[in-house]
Amino acid sequence: MSLMDITGLGTLLLLLISSIFIFMTWNKMYKKHNLPPGPTPLPLIGNLLQIKWGAMAGSLMKLWNQYGSVYTLYLGTRPVVFICGYQAVKEALVDRAEEFGARGRLPTLDKVVQGYGISLTNGERWKQMRTFALKTLRDFGLGKKSTEVKIQEEAHNLVKEITKLNGLPVDPTKMIMDAVANVFCSIMFGNRFEYKDERFSKLVQIAEETFSIMSSTWGQLEDTLPELMRYVPGPHKKIYDISEELISFINKRVEYSQATLDPHFPRDYIDSFFIKMQQEKQNPNSEFTIRNLLMSVHNLFIGGTDTITTTLKHALLILAAYPEIQAKLHKEIDQVIGRNRLPLLSDRSRMPYTEAVINEIQRFADIAPLNVTHSVTKDTEFRGYTIPKGTDVYPLLCTVHRDPTQFSTPYKFNPNHFLDENGQFKKNEAMMAFSAGKRRCPGEVLAVTELFLFFTIILQNFSLTSEKTFTDEDIAPKLTGFLNHPIPFQLSFVVR
Repeated sequence: MSLMDITGLGTLLLLLISSIFIFMTWNKMYKKHNLPPGPTPLPLIGNLLQIKWGAMAGSLMKLWNQYGSVYTLYLGTRPVVFICGYQAVKEALVDRAEEFGARGRLPTLDKVVQGYGISLTNGERWKQMRTFALKTLRDFGLGKKSTEVKIQEEAHNLVKEITKLNGLPVDPTKMIMDAVANVFCSIMFGNRFEYKDERFSKLVQIAEETFSIMSSTWGQLEDTLPELMRYVPGPHKKIYDISEELISFINKRVEYSQATLDPHFPRDYIDSFFIKMQQEKQNPNSEFTIRNLLMSVHNLFIGGTDTITTTLKHALLILAAYPEIQAKLHKEIDQVIGRNRLPLLSDRSRMPYTEAVINEIQRFADIAPLNVTHSVTKDTEFRGYTIPKGTDVYPLLCTVHRDPTQFSTPYKFNPNHFLDENGQFKKNEAMMAFSAGKRRCPGEVLAVTELFLFFTIILQNFSLTSEKTFTDEDIAPKLTGFLNHPIPFQLSFVVR
């Protein structure tokens, strides 16, 4: 054997012994810290081999079946805890909201917001921004008549756009997203846009592209291995650039509002923020700054457009696949509302089947399967295990919505999950489309209002048909990543 062969063999043995040593040491530390169970991590890469990229949520659900309601994965060298099933997620987010109420890392957006705004902040900043958002959205009609009228107007504009198609097959994504985004613009900026406005089209495109990248393999890798992906070129780098475009647009609206502000007559969210800034000017602990304003509007726009649009897209696909459900909805809409007036939010209480179908769409579509990462605020004992302070925690909504103890047919679309024996709507606390606890979505009431009014106004005017016969596999959520988009599809909207 040559000297080179001996040297190479020695290097290989040294590497092997070192790896075994690191593996054994890591395994002992892993067990010593009393973390929840999970697959044994490998040195440096942790449990990355246990995750199927492009199908991350599906991989995590398989580990739920293997390890139970709480388990640990090492994402690289970092331990992350996953909580699964309705009872465990409720215990963490609702019963122990203070301990599990902090926001964890989301590197794809952290690099953009840098700790400002609402969604990805903690502590006093988060409290001040969230309290202001809830109050201001309520003051501008969240859940009240003024917002209802704005949504009705956009839904009516959407119906007009659809009618122009004369029943030709179409991908409804852009039309729906334009209408949904315009509701947001009315509340945040004080006015709507024409659908053909180039600036408006660019804003909508940014929101859609942001979630598309976050849900891709590239986005999943960045959220998992941010230290490595910082140096790797790829599509994940684009989120920062397109986000800066959106923030630049918001900044111009902010400058306009600042120059034309009447403190006695706020026109929109931005005006109200400026008024609050003036009121808090002498408060050294105030978080009401321009940077927090820009990031708050960014957070609300990104969070409130593609999510509602995606839910409505799932709804249309499901109804095209199940014409018998569509027929029951048409019947209830005709009986309660008729064809000669727009639906009202107050109609919901008299439409149990429609309400059940919308709730089941949200459960089944599971558009945010991973939830947004949480973090524990202190060393926490949970179900016999210890979660160290600052550990990222994922309360997996996909496991709540697929929990067989809460839903009789968890993998099948079934409106009876939300109906009692008398056909009346039955609320189910395991429907957590807006998460739960302290970090529950601040725009929930607006989202629920939009879903009901857009959904019923579309069905009041159209029957949904398709040349393609959609299967259960076609409509099943793919559980790929951060946001669950349905398969690409086309529908015909036939005027009733």
